[in-house]
Amino acid sequence: MTQRATASNSRTARGKRPGARLAGIDAARGLALLGMMATHVLPTFEPDAQLTPTWVGLVFSGRASALFAVLAGIGLALSTGKQQPLQGPDLWAARRGIALRALVVGAVGLSLGGLEVNIAIILVHYAVLFLCVLPFLGLGVKRLLPLAAAWIVVAPVLAFLLRPWLLAATPPLHLGHNPGWDDLGTPAALLGDLFLTGYYPVFQWIAYLLIGLAIGRMALTAAAVPALLLAGGAMVAILAKWASVLMMEDWGGRRALEEQLADPSYPLANLLQVNVAGVEQSGSWWWLATSAPHSGSTLDLLHTSGVAAAVVGACLLLGRLAEWVELDLLLPLRGAGALTLSLYTAHLCVMASLYQKPLPSGWTVDGVYWAQAAAVVIIGGIFAALAWRGPLEWVAHAANQLGRHQPARLR
Repeated sequence: MTQRATASNSRTARGKRPGARLAGIDAARGLALLGMMATHVLPTFEPDAQLTPTWVGLVFSGRASALFAVLAGIGLALSTGKQQPLQGPDLWAARRGIALRALVVGAVGLSLGGLEVNIAIILVHYAVLFLCVLPFLGLGVKRLLPLAAAWIVVAPVLAFLLRPWLLAATPPLHLGHNPGWDDLGTPAALLGDLFLTGYYPVFQWIAYLLIGLAIGRMALTAAAVPALLLAGGAMVAILAKWASVLMMEDWGGRRALEEQLADPSYPLANLLQVNVAGVEQSGSWWWLATSAPHSGSTLDLLHTSGVAAAVVGACLLLGRLAEWVELDLLLPLRGAGALTLSLYTAHLCVMASLYQKPLPSGWTVDGVYWAQAAAVVIIGGIFAALAWRGPLEWVAHAANQLGRHQPARLR
C-alpha cells in the first residue's frame, strides 16, 4: 500500500496522470473527431463539373471515420483486460456494461437523426457495432488477428452479393437518411440500412472493431509496439492503395465500371478518390477491386485500417515523447478525444443551426470549421486539465457501471 501511494504521489508531483503512456489513444480519437468535422464542414470536391477532389476529401474522407471505429475497438480492449481478456463473470459483466453504454450512444444517435443536416451521422451504427463485437471480447490477439483478416476478405464479397437483393425489395431496405426514432417502426428497412445499404455498413465495419480489439490486446506500453503499428500500418495502407491502382488503372477496372455506368461525363475517377457511397456498387465484380473511401471493399478496409494503425502508433510515440520531456504535448487533443460523444453532438447541433442558411456577415466556410476546431481543442483541453467528464460521457459511463455491477454472491 505504501509503495503504491508513493508511486502515485511521484507521478502527481511530476504532473503526470496514471495511464499517461496511453494518452496517445485519446489524442488519436481527437484527431479522428477533427478529421470527421473537416469532411462535414469543408468541401470534399471543388464546385466544378468534374468534381475535382479537394485536399480535405483526399486526406480525410473515409480515413477519419475508420480511425474513429478502430479506436472504438481499442477502447473496448483496454476496458476489458488489455493483454489478458476478462473471462467468466467479469467478462459477462463487462459485456452488460458495454451493451448499456451502446444503448445510450444509440439513443443519442436516434435523437440526432431528426436534425436537418447534410451529414451522415455515425452514432447509431457505432452503437450497433458495439453490440456486434460483444461475442469477441474474450479473445486474445492471436485469435483476433486471423478473424479480422478473414472478415476483411469475406464480408465485402457477401455484402456485394446481398446488397442488390435488399435494394430490390419492395420497398427497398434502405433509409436514404440518418436513422431516427420513427425508423424503429420499420425494423427491416432500418436493419438493412444499418448493416448493408447505408453510409456506414456495420457488416463490413465490424472488421474495424476487430482490428481495434487486436491492437488493444497488444502490449501498447512496450517500446516496439507503437513503432510496429506505425511502420506496419503505413505499409499495409500503401500496398492496399497500390494494388487498387494497379487493378483499376492498369488492368482496366475503372474503364469497365465507366462503361457499365454508361455516362461518359460521369467523374468516376474523382469519386473513387473521395467517396463512392452514393454510387450503386453492383453489376460488376470490379467494384471489389477499388480502395475508394466508403466503398467497403477489402482494399478499402485494408487501406483505412492501415492508416488508422499508423496514426495510433504515431500518437503513442508522441505520448512517449511527451513523457520524456515531461510536458503534456497532447493535452488538447487527448482532451477532445475523451469528450468525443459530447463534442460530436455539439458539432452536429451547430451544423444543423447553419444548414441552408446564410453565414453570418464576415464568416466563411473555412472560418466555421476552424472556429469549431478551436472550440473543440480548447474545451477538450480544459476538461482534461480539470479531469472532468463530458455530460454525455458521464451518462454513458454511468450506464456502463450499472451494467458491470455484480451483486455480492451469498456464501
